Amino acid sequence: MRKYFLAVLFLLAGAGAAAAADTRVEIRNFHFAMDVTVPAGTIVTWTNRDDEPHTVTSVDGQFRSPALDQDQSYSFRFEKPGIYRYVCSVHPQMTATVTVK
Repeated sequence: MRKYFLAVLFLLAGAGAAAAADTRVEIRNFHFAMDVTVPAGTIVTWTNRDDEPHTVTSVDGQFRSPALDQDQSYSFRFEKPGIYRYVCSVHPQMTATVTVK
């Protein structure tokens, strides 16, 4: 019975990790589509849908994308809990946050 219980826990933990594997944020109309809250270990992928270049640049310097042309993407894995504020360095009025639990 104990082996069965541990196997179920292992499978459930793996299912949770798979669900948290990727979160997508679109950049559209000079805005990041949303703030996101994710579990630690999640990869967030931003995709630029505008015809102007944008960047994804953390305020504290932890991550920085190159300039993303239309339909290009950038991904970053968030390992540690915290609140990560970011901007577009080309258009600093564009701001958003990733909250990692």
